[in-house]
Amino acid sequence: MSEQVRYITNEQGERVGVLLDLEAYNRLANPLALDEECLIGLSRDELQALADSMLAPAAQNQLNDLLVQNAEFQLSADEIANLDHLLAQVDQLTILKTRARYTLHCLETVATVA
Repeated sequence: MSEQVRYITNEQGERVGVLLDLEAYNRLANPLALDEECLIGLSRDELQALADSMLAPAAQNQLNDLLVQNAEFQLSADEIANLDHLLAQVDQLTILKTRARYTLHCLETVATVA
């Protein structure tokens, strides 16, 4: 078992430095990298833009139209497939937006702890 922390001492035996194993260093240097849900490598502005993003207006209009037609049972097989595709895109966008918000929250938490 490797030690996570080793101390460097001066000639008087006082601790003057610390050596960390790589895992302990990575936890301290980039704690978000250990969380698979965090979006790493994006700036706060990029994360905020992603968190605030929306479906493209043309896609949103198409989705709205398809949902209305679907409620009236007026969709062809191709339109149902298109609706399913748009709903899958909305789901993926929602997941990305949530992960961006979560990452921003984690960054704020790390900043207040540090």
